[in-house]
Amino acid sequence: MTGPERREQLILVGRKLFADKGFEATTVEEIASKGNVSKPVVYEHFGGKEGLYAVIVDREIQALLGGINAALDEGEGARVLLEHATLALLDYIESDPDGFRILVRDSPPGQSTGSFASVLGDVASQVEHLLASAFKQRGLDPKSAPIHAQMLVGMVALTGQWWLEQRKFKKDQVAAHLVNLAWNGLSGLDRSPRLISRPRR
Repeated sequence: MTGPERREQLILVGRKLFADKGFEATTVEEIASKGNVSKPVVYEHFGGKEGLYAVIVDREIQALLGGINAALDEGEGARVLLEHATLALLDYIESDPDGFRILVRDSPPGQSTGSFASVLGDVASQVEHLLASAFKQRGLDPKSAPIHAQMLVGMVALTGQWWLEQRKFKKDQVAAHLVNLAWNGLSGLDRSPRLISRPRR
């Protein structure tokens, strides 16, 4: 194999191991053994397990964000965009379950980017701008858009994690239920929400 071919082979090997076992449980020895190379070859290409993991996570993030960004560029109207973005995440989970499992696992210690939380933060910041515009049109406070964006993205992501393991519903059904809850919830928002009861302290 050429150097680039060997690198790609090790990425595929590492990707499968990280998806199945997680970062902590995967060793350089296993990566080398599954790739039919010596440990120094892994270090030569990636500097170690952390370097290989970072390359894999970066690719997964780009794939996920690319699909969601493309979905947000299509269609008009808040509901259509919500449907497209929801389906984009579910499409990624369906077509790339190993990649999604890698993203939702804990990141290596000290790694502040490349976690699933940071990916969701990126997506939420894009959704926030769409919501702020829609809120203005409906006479709602656009300053509340960030919290609603976090709630929407979190709802879709957590449901996606559940769906990955359960698969009790078809993808379109999951998307329809998510959009139904989100859209009908958004359409009935109070201008100044308040709790109707407070727990005793």
